[in-house]
Amino acid sequence: MPPTGTTPRRKLICLTGFMGSGKTTIGRHLARQLAWSFVDLDTRIEEHAGLRISEIFERLGEPAFREIEHELLIQLLARAAEQAKPMVLALGGGTFAQPRNVERLRANGGVVIWLDCPIEKLLLRCATIANRPLFRDEASFRKLYEERRPFYQLADFRVESSVEPQGVIEQILALGIFERVAGIPNTSPRRVNA
Repeated sequence: MPPTGTTPRRKLICLTGFMGSGKTTIGRHLARQLAWSFVDLDTRIEEHAGLRISEIFERLGEPAFREIEHELLIQLLARAAEQAKPMVLALGGGTFAQPRNVERLRANGGVVIWLDCPIEKLLLRCATIANRPLFRDEASFRKLYEERRPFYQLADFRVESSVEPQGVIEQILALGIFERVAGIPNTSPRRVNA
């Protein structure tokens, strides 16, 4: 049990952003640094379905994938509410672009952080990865990014994720959403629409 005055104010931090923005990498490192649990929603979907996400898209289609995603998100949010240990949750690239998921995250007190990265850097990061079912070509990639961007802008906070992972984590820790945890200062938050 942490000493009085070191308990985090938030129990659920959710990372959103487009494919290649670093949600899994940052989430894993952030959780380790905070001594929180880490869950990657896409990994849970693959474990649940017994298929890779690209295979789910191919065999069942995107609507079926979104149903699985929504149901598992509900389960994870329920688990986060019951757990004593706070959680960092890496959302899928399209999770936060589904209004019903946004409503669930808000209702469950999840703090959503948008990992924002310039599209040119996202293209470079994703161009060599074969298992991205919605990355068909550059034109569709850019179109999907523009469709999802307004949803990402609804996040509680925005951090620049084109830098090295530790730089992204430092930005997150400086948001002021944690009380003094392991020497982390509680500074004023920088909201997305500030």
